[in-house]
Amino acid sequence: MYPPKGEKIELDREYPCPCRRPGHLKPITLTEALGCDRCQQIFVVDDNGTSIEQLSTHYPYKQVWRWTGSHWKRARSGMKEIYFPLAVGVVLVLAIVWLPIALRLSVGASTIPWIILVVLLAMLPAVLVWLAYRR
Repeated sequence: MYPPKGEKIELDREYPCPCRRPGHLKPITLTEALGCDRCQQIFVVDDNGTSIEQLSTHYPYKQVWRWTGSHWKRARSGMKEIYFPLAVGVVLVLAIVWLPIALRLSVGASTIPWIILVVLLAMLPAVLVWLAYRR
């Protein structure tokens, strides 16, 4: 979901850094860019002047923020926001459906692979959430 249209970014004033560090974005002379005095990141103002994009990033996706007048809001939310609900849903399905089926099977050599499969599938959402939220 995209946030409402942001306010126009003025290149002659200072803004707080959107990277959640205690820095300030200051205009870079003769460019349409802002630089943070704390984290040394460079941000470019987009064509319509309502959002900034982080230039020097090690993330595979570009990070874009909109200025609301008091703070920055992410303009594009990635797949990261659906990982947690997806992970909870998979764990619930495994706990409600698969685990009782695996436990009702007679204890023997055929039960152990099913239990291992359920445990591995339950760990998969945790790994997805970890990958999505790591920095």
